[in-house]
Amino acid sequence: MNNNVDFPLTGIVLAGGKSSRMGTDKALLLIDEVPMLRLVCDRALSICDRLLVVTPWQERYQPLLLDKCQFIREVQPQGAATAPILGFAQGLAQVNTDWVLLQAVDLPALPKEVLQSWVTQLNNCNAIALLPRHTKGWEPLCGFYRRDCLSSLTSFINTGGRSFQHWLKPQFVQVLTVPDAQMLFNCNTPEDLAAINKRRC
Repeated sequence: MNNNVDFPLTGIVLAGGKSSRMGTDKALLLIDEVPMLRLVCDRALSICDRLLVVTPWQERYQPLLLDKCQFIREVQPQGAATAPILGFAQGLAQVNTDWVLLQAVDLPALPKEVLQSWVTQLNNCNAIALLPRHTKGWEPLCGFYRRDCLSSLTSFINTGGRSFQHWLKPQFVQVLTVPDAQMLFNCNTPEDLAAINKRRC
């Protein structure tokens, strides 16, 4: 595997959502006959040497994945609302590479060629993260983070923080250019799934 950088890269896929708007587990839904989780993991493995899937339901997903994938069982604190930032922190604590790719399981439309072009920007980058940006802020679940942001992330969570946007606001973040905004389309509802499959026909 050639990721076009001079160092190894770890990937984290967050698959801990309850899929309440979809009505069924979206990680298992088929895109071009491939389960969405497998699609996102295969894409990440085009640039990553190791992939961590953070989820409370690893037994459910075990048959879908590759040898290079490792499960991290997501644990939510008692009485705390579910938040992706908590799963990211748990995954990041298991990373030993300088950089990590973070992806949500419900982003099936990003071509791996775009991911492969983005990764070259990690060379000589001084930012804490490289992320796409939209009108409402950062797209935190599709981009790259330095492993050493874990200390800042943990401190933020320990003070009750649950928002990626609030944590990232004072940080030095570099913008990743997105050729087409539809590449970051979130697949959250049956209508979203139908739209994704229609565009890929």
